[in-house]
Amino acid sequence: MANKFSFTRRDFFATSAVACLASGGSLLAQEPPRKKLAVVTTVWRNRSHAWHMAERFLVGYPKEGKWHRPPLDVVAAYVDQRPDGDLSKKRSEEFKFPLYPTIAETLRCGGKEMAVDAVLIIGEHGDYEKSEFGQTKYPRYEFFKQVAQVFREEKRSLPVFNDKHLSWNWDWAREMYDTARELKIPFCAGSSLPVTWRMPSIEMPHDAAVEEMLCVAFGGVDSYDFHALEVIQCMAERRRGGETGVAAVQGLRGDAVWKAFAAEGWKNGGFDSRLFEACLSRCQTLAQLENNSHRYPTAEQIRALVKDPVAYRIEYRDGTHATMLLLNGLVTDFTFAARLKDQAEPLSTLFYLPPTPNVTYSAGLMAQAEATFLTGKSPTPIERTLLTTGLVEAGVRSLGKEQQRLETPHLSFAYRAPQESQFLRT
Repeated sequence: MANKFSFTRRDFFATSAVACLASGGSLLAQEPPRKKLAVVTTVWRNRSHAWHMAERFLVGYPKEGKWHRPPLDVVAAYVDQRPDGDLSKKRSEEFKFPLYPTIAETLRCGGKEMAVDAVLIIGEHGDYEKSEFGQTKYPRYEFFKQVAQVFREEKRSLPVFNDKHLSWNWDWAREMYDTARELKIPFCAGSSLPVTWRMPSIEMPHDAAVEEMLCVAFGGVDSYDFHALEVIQCMAERRRGGETGVAAVQGLRGDAVWKAFAAEGWKNGGFDSRLFEACLSRCQTLAQLENNSHRYPTAEQIRALVKDPVAYRIEYRDGTHATMLLLNGLVTDFTFAARLKDQAEPLSTLFYLPPTPNVTYSAGLMAQAEATFLTGKSPTPIERTLLTTGLVEAGVRSLGKEQQRLETPHLSFAYRAPQESQFLRT
């Protein structure tokens, strides 16, 4: 029999319940308040990046075998263009958020003060003019500048995610980076490639002695070249000494690429053929000429399949080298290989992109955006996106200037990648 001074488990819960109810609480766990998200995008139509990304915050996304519903609500949106097939009005009506005519009104939800907790900027797709080097002048800089202006006026900053590279213009990209630092904006950016699944599921060892890297990819310049460069950079930044910056970039096209294939080794103007073989051996979309299934393609067959090859040759300041190859007609995926000092075989993997319509790699990217919005800290270094932005611009400029090798002193900045890997595994 318990004495009169004993305090039983039942007494504890009864006392706790009274105290909780007396203070206006609930016996149920209190969920934190949901945050409010503003979407700023170029277009919102089927298969656009707003469809890929903004809608993850409307309907949720798969994560580790569960359907994850982010604790954020889209409460306002700005849509720059509304072509045929526009979905923004339908989404606005279905999910009860207004569309505003300006970015400032969007962040203030039509009022006088900022009324959101985070901003998702999506500057991809839409009808925009081209630069002299064929770059689409997506208004990412203009969007960010207007968002930052609201922050200045309100004297407080919110977390921001910027889809893909920062701007087609290097000076503007650098200004975005500097503004984010000045205003202490938690700033995350980039594409899905660094965070998607890998086959095999491997990482560049932290502090690895990397000598040469290669990415075999597909797509066009000023678009998929950014994805391929992010494949390279998310691996390169983990090398010994951390990222040191890039000294020079050269873009090659057509016959110049075939000459690089024939010139074995970097010093001869080519690349390590073992890295190319490792990439093709990881590829799941390797094309075949008719009646030649399951064959490793010969040089002649590759030339027959690829009508317009593109390469970027990248010289890092610490002596590391990298080559990006866009080989439309041969592959439709992204593979990576690297030669490490004192290792006999290349490190290689496929950056796996699940097919449409679910494209769950974009859900992986929005998990990075969500983490930034909720914690006020980017899981990945914004310097990676800044550097790959500069690599894209240097590559297209080199192609547009008779494939000259361009020195890139503006890309000579250093940073350290987080030791923890960020790509999807489950």
